[in-house]
Amino acid sequence: MHWLFLLMAIGCMFMAVRTTSTGLMVVLLLAALGLFVAWFMARASRRLGEMSRDPSMMIDPAELRRLRELAEARRNAPPPSEPPTP
Repeated sequence: MHWLFLLMAIGCMFMAVRTTSTGLMVVLLLAALGLFVAWFMARASRRLGEMSRDPSMMIDPAELRRLRELAEARRNAPPPSEPPTP
């Protein structure tokens, strides 16, 4: 969808260059600028949306507490004794 904004902006730029009316040229250049901004904002919005995480994949507080307790238990556990190598 955001590529339509770009195509329309390019079309407005082309028509602005080809017209002989100054007023129409100004209107077309402003429309092209607005469409370029709309294209950029839609593209940025889509890229940010692709990078965001799925909220269902986030860890709930109970799971986070369990993982912290497990890490603390591993940290406080004595190191395993290694058998002597022959």
